[in-house]
Amino acid sequence: MLIRNEIDIDVSAIRTVVTEAMKLLPQASGAEADIIDRLRADDALSLSLVAEDRGDVVGYLAASGARIGAVSGWGLIGPLAVLPARHGQGIGSALMAEALLQLRARCKGAALVGDPGYYGRFGFRAYPQLQVDGCPPRFVQALPFDGSEPKGELIHHSAFGLTQER
Repeated sequence: MLIRNEIDIDVSAIRTVVTEAMKLLPQASGAEADIIDRLRADDALSLSLVAEDRGDVVGYLAASGARIGAVSGWGLIGPLAVLPARHGQGIGSALMAEALLQLRARCKGAALVGDPGYYGRFGFRAYPQLQVDGCPPRFVQALPFDGSEPKGELIHHSAFGLTQER
């Protein structure tokens, strides 16, 4: 398996991977592939990684710029998606490892909204003063690379809907 940056011919496969993976999540909106398209169109993807196996895209991870309160320079991870038939094979972990390696070189930390049981294994955790309006606090997580405690609203690109970059 190869983890690499997306190329133009991956766009359709990325949409398929994300759409199929998100069907398994009750909180999914069905618009996740559209969010990625909007981030791409706005040149807002700081990372767009694919997991390729024997020429097929089997996983995907996006990251875009975010801020927490007044502090900019955070990388927002999401979505992370793996074809359902390929779950449990370490693809998501490989994508996350590469994303964190790249983000450490250029961000204050990484943040996301997701399952604490899954993302905790990478060092993500909820913080008492980290929030996204309308989202249960335990799902709003961060991994500060400098050991600081993030405080405030997680502000992300308007493609995500909820709390938007202003």
